[in-house]
Amino acid sequence: MPGFVVNATSQVVCAHQGKVILQSGVAPRVLVMGAPAVMALPPYPVAGCTFPPPIAANGPCLTAKFTTCSTRVFVNLTQPLLLQDSLGMCAPTGTPTVVQVTQQRVFAT
Repeated sequence: MPGFVVNATSQVVCAHQGKVILQSGVAPRVLVMGAPAVMALPPYPVAGCTFPPPIAANGPCLTAKFTTCSTRVFVNLTQPLLLQDSLGMCAPTGTPTVVQVTQQRVFAT
């Protein structure tokens, strides 16, 4: 699925507005609009999820793992990139992630 490449300035949130911390998966040698590109490495930590803990619900979101990513563009020879339309799921809640890309020049498939 083609889409804009996610870089370190992009924001990814869980369905409960918890922020997915992308800094652990950046490729420092590959810059997209001046910021490092983000690889599809599992899992990413989630901070600030507002979903209630057990008894009331099964939250909060602790990690996010992406199931789709670039299929033709790779970093470090083997690592695919996160794209604007990459699908992610949070654990342990199973809720989806929302990717908000800030750059709209670099496109990949």
